Amino acid sequence: MTFSDHKMSRSSPNSNSRFDGSASYVATEDLKLAVNAAMALQRPLLIKGEPGTGKTMLAEEVAAALNMPLLQWHIKSTTKAQQGLYEYDAVSRLRDSQLGDEKVKDIRNYIVKGILWQAFEADEPTVLLIDEIDKADIEFPNDLLREIDRMEFYVYETRELIKAKHRPLVIITSNNEKELPDAFLRRCFFHYIAFPDADTMQRIVDVHHPKIKQDLLEAALKSFYQIRALPGLKKKPSTSELIDWLKLLLAEDIAPEALYSQDEKIVVPPLHGALLKNEQDVHLFERLVMMNRNHR
Repeated sequence: MTFSDHKMSRSSPNSNSRFDGSASYVATEDLKLAVNAAMALQRPLLIKGEPGTGKTMLAEEVAAALNMPLLQWHIKSTTKAQQGLYEYDAVSRLRDSQLGDEKVKDIRNYIVKGILWQAFEADEPTVLLIDEIDKADIEFPNDLLREIDRMEFYVYETRELIKAKHRPLVIITSNNEKELPDAFLRRCFFHYIAFPDADTMQRIVDVHHPKIKQDLLEAALKSFYQIRALPGLKKKPSTSELIDWLKLLLAEDIAPEALYSQDEKIVVPPLHGALLKNEQDVHLFERLVMMNRNHR
């Protein structure tokens, strides 16, 4: 069965629904188009972008907006593709057989269903998040090609073919830590979440801190983007770190003037530990600020 053949044989997730963002998640027009295109094509949506740009949260918001259950598979360096399908617990079966447990007569008692199996047997379409796929071994994406393509897999221990009742909306995130195989990329609809510009960032902040004073927000955003623009930073501060920093500024009642010197030159901002997460970047930033002062 080809991919196009199979598309006609399985119902798609809420085929009449469209994702238009939500009150708690600021989605750009191109991101909304990407989600809806993936649903229309019935292909996995591969989302890349810097850490902290809301890739994982996107799956949560899509599921909530479309009123679909969310299943999450967070990938680690040791994760194997087989774990997403099922695992056979041979150790427990051996132990039970030594104890004379009647369960050993049915091997199904020792099959542990993975996230994909759960999505396939769900009675309604689900959103399936495969989070940070680039953390796994390079063969991991290829090992899932057939199952995600055909929406079925074979359980050798029970000699069963598991077919999806409904095609889930698969959202896959990657931090670009390693290249993904071409064969896998061909089967996905791809979208890169660009780092938000100042206007988009202000809309994001408004969702999280709707009562923040405009003068503090403007000063904070100016300082934040100047820090991100510094050459040589090992880890640029992300959107989520900006949100945390603003929360601290509000909690400590920091004045906007504390973020800049009188001549509008950048200073080491208060509570900068929320933005800069390693000593190398802190030292670099402090040196650049000192050089800036010396050149007045």
